[in-house]
Amino acid sequence: MAELLYRLGRASARRARTVIAIWLALLVSAGTAYALFSGELEDSFSIPGTPTDEVNQSLKAEFPEMSGGRGTIVYQSEDGSALTEEQRTEISERVDTAAEVSGVEDVIDPFATEEERAEQADLLEEGREESEAGRVELEEGQEQLDEARAQAEAAGPLDEQTEAAFDAQQAELDAGVAELEAGAEELDRGEAMMDMASEIRTVSEDGSTALVNVAFTESQEEVSQETKDAVIEVFEDDPVAGATVDFGDDIAMELPSLVSPAEAVGVVVAGVVLVIMLGTLIGAGLPLVTALVGVAVATLAAMSLSSVIEIANVTPILGLMLGLAVGIDYALFIVNRHRRQLKQGLGVHESIGLANGTAGNAVVFAGTTVLVALLGLNLTGIGFLGLMGTVGAIAITVAVSVAVTLVPALLSLVDGRILSSRERIARLAAGTERSESGRSESGRSENGQADAGDRPMSNAGALGRAALAVVALGVIAVPALDLRVGMPDGSSQPAESTQYQAYTAIAEKFGDGQNGPLLVAATLPGGPSDEAAEANAEQYRYEIAEAIYAEDDVAAVAPIGVSDDHTLAVFQVVPVDGPASESTEALVHTLREMEPIHGTGTLGVAGMTSANIDISETLSEALPTYLAVVVGMSLVILLLVFRSVFVPVVATLGFILSYFAALGGVVAVYQWGWLGGLIGLQNPGPILNFLPTLLVGILFGLAMDYMLFIGTGMREAYTHGSPSRLAVVQGFRAGRAVVTAAAIIMISVFGGFIFSETMMISSMGFALAFGVLIDAFVVRMLLIPAVMHLAGDAAWWLPRWLDRIMPDIDVEGASLERSHAAQPTGDGEGAGAGDTAASGEADAGPAGADQPEVGSGRR
Repeated sequence: MAELLYRLGRASARRARTVIAIWLALLVSAGTAYALFSGELEDSFSIPGTPTDEVNQSLKAEFPEMSGGRGTIVYQSEDGSALTEEQRTEISERVDTAAEVSGVEDVIDPFATEEERAEQADLLEEGREESEAGRVELEEGQEQLDEARAQAEAAGPLDEQTEAAFDAQQAELDAGVAELEAGAEELDRGEAMMDMASEIRTVSEDGSTALVNVAFTESQEEVSQETKDAVIEVFEDDPVAGATVDFGDDIAMELPSLVSPAEAVGVVVAGVVLVIMLGTLIGAGLPLVTALVGVAVATLAAMSLSSVIEIANVTPILGLMLGLAVGIDYALFIVNRHRRQLKQGLGVHESIGLANGTAGNAVVFAGTTVLVALLGLNLTGIGFLGLMGTVGAIAITVAVSVAVTLVPALLSLVDGRILSSRERIARLAAGTERSESGRSESGRSENGQADAGDRPMSNAGALGRAALAVVALGVIAVPALDLRVGMPDGSSQPAESTQYQAYTAIAEKFGDGQNGPLLVAATLPGGPSDEAAEANAEQYRYEIAEAIYAEDDVAAVAPIGVSDDHTLAVFQVVPVDGPASESTEALVHTLREMEPIHGTGTLGVAGMTSANIDISETLSEALPTYLAVVVGMSLVILLLVFRSVFVPVVATLGFILSYFAALGGVVAVYQWGWLGGLIGLQNPGPILNFLPTLLVGILFGLAMDYMLFIGTGMREAYTHGSPSRLAVVQGFRAGRAVVTAAAIIMISVFGGFIFSETMMISSMGFALAFGVLIDAFVVRMLLIPAVMHLAGDAAWWLPRWLDRIMPDIDVEGASLERSHAAQPTGDGEGAGAGDTAASGEADAGPAGADQPEVGSGRR
């Protein structure tokens, strides 16, 4: 691979304009494909086969009109007073107009609904009055009959005809009483049902707020944004004077912005780090330009598939995050290596080839690790999560391709200007002579002996560092024990957004639970005949509703439909608390375990709230398996790279610590609300349900990168004869500069997304930035060196039988470096001023310049 990348690098350098033209053509093609074929991004997630999905399928068969998606529109008077009659009329007119929009099944007029409720209450009241009047009439009739019978019996024995007449009148009265009692029982049930449904309102008690409910013909996941926008336009473009209108997050979707000022700040910070690391604006600008090209190609190509593949709206952002961060880092590794070789006297094209074959080889390995981890998300069996991993993998693939082709091409064009003027002057002055100091890139002499200043840390110091790192990570990880996952709702939207305004208005005027109603399906036993089944259904509906209403976390319940064969009943249930609350989650499970009618089975629960709970639980169940796969992959990869049993185990345990510490930080900020005000967090709540799983794959790949940069230096120093504990110091010195720069760049890029107004994006940015911070600076640069020191020679033990069968993975291209060591320093191609001289020192560059780049060839 190293030799292939060497040739690819030299070929790209010689044909720089062709390579640039190819990438520009790819960029234009991706942009054209996006313009021609891109479709709508999905604002919801679904997993087939969940309990919610099963209920939805049943409802779709029995109640087609209920299978469509829902949307909520909130009208409020501007001054908080009751909506006037004129305003109510205008709102009703817009309801009628919206009902005619293509793709809309029905739009419910809130005022008509409340009028129907009032009419039902009036009918019940009239029925109760009539029942009482009938009861009085029957009681009077019974008194008259009893008095007549008594008088007749006092006059003498009753004859058969008179007895029969009295019996007939008594039977008639008894029938009337029975009918009256049946009617009274029905009235009791009706009044009880009205009371249980009293909190399900469409107009607030003070009359200031009205809810317009929209029913779509397609399911929630299939309703096009075009249809939703058409409905929104009806209400938004023709405002009602004196009233505001807002739209719930079930109908209003705002596509997260791919570029925001905060994210631009992150890129600027990365640019500053590059300037400090590379010492020139050209050197700093080149990784930024190539990363942006790679991100553009990958993102546009992925989004062009959105018309044929259901892509969640957060997926392109993930690709942007990863592509930008790793794209800058991967280019940095190659550029930094090339600069150092130029200062050692290599010609431009030869240096580009070697940089591509050594540092580029490490880039390919690191990128492949991240790519495999992301593609592994498909093993979870969860479609949208696997697609996220695939899009992220595309971004990584493009970033690696850019690094090993476009970067060499641009390096060829900038020629010696990749060095600062001071470095170019020193190079020219030194000619082609190498430094007589004998110092190699590894930070030790070329004969493998330690420099006089190299000293291993003390045992006590190593033990203290390890203990400090483990305790600190453990403390930071504690909040992860309280992890709750879910989907963001309207409360997590920006305070000025229409979704947040709608959510808070509903919560204030109708109760928190109105933001997340549940659909509950119950199987009914039916009857021997249609009439009996219908009669039984009325009784069973009441009993089921009464059982549901008896639950502490239920605010209201109302029957909303019975199947034609009277064997399935559907209820709307409003929880006491909001859709993301623990009590609502517990209520869903309680209802699913409830069997209100013996022998008919438990209840089924559906609705957006239930669906989000099911998705979260499915993801949580898949997480341990995926984590186990990643851990196993980590052990194998590190075993092949470091040819040691101890190093893979320690490095993998370090990854597990950094993962749970990152989760702990996310829980503390986004679930507990600690320091949430600094990032504009309005309402803390459950963590994005797919974030823990996504974090495993991404953080694993990045952790392996950092372990590669730190660990290979230690191994090379050890194999070149340095004592094991001294090799730890030498390897750490060799890799710390590049790990520091790479980590800061990634933290800056990921950190820019923390200030996104979309909470999904913000939490992902924070998790990745904090995870990189923990893994790079605590695990790889504090814990790993300390533990490696304490292990001594045992750190590099490997059974002989295993050593014989394992392939030799030359990650840094050491064999390539050795094979080209005897070649002349110039290219003989007239490459320019940058080809003619070498500096006296291995690296006279800026901060961290005395530390070698990954790919130093110490193997």
